[in-house]
Parts: sequence; structure tokens; C-alpha cells
Amino acid sequence: MSETPIPRDFFAREADEQTLFLHETWCDHCQQLNLGMRDPVEYELHGIVFIEGRCCQCGEVVLTELTDDDF
Repeated sequence: MSETPIPRDFFAREADEQTLFLHETWCDHCQQLNLGMRDPVEYELHGIVFIEGRCCQCGEVVLTELTDDDF
């Protein structure tokens, strides 16, 4: 059973919150912290909110899973 992601509007977030999520990242490819993310897309899947974009250094996919601590 496959659930379709529910699109959310990343840019509806406050500017400070956007900046935080775009800068505080982890890139699995570069194995480095806080390289930044570009082209963010926010969605909900299986009740979990994700922000997905591209690493500013290497261009690989960066995925941030938001937890209750992030709100």
C-alpha cells in the first residue's frame, strides 16, 4: 500500500524558520553538517513532515524529517 505525499507550502513558514531549516542540514553524500539546502519542497507522508532539497555543495538530495521538537 503506497501513500501519496501531501504537498505543503515551505514558503508559508516564517522567514527565520525557513532560514533555520535551509542552513541546519546534514548531507549523507558529503558526510558534513550545515552545508545548506536549496530548492526546498515540503510534504507530509505517513503523518510525518519532510523538507527535501539539494545540498548546496554537491547537489545530492538532502532530506530533513521534522519531529515534534522542531515545532
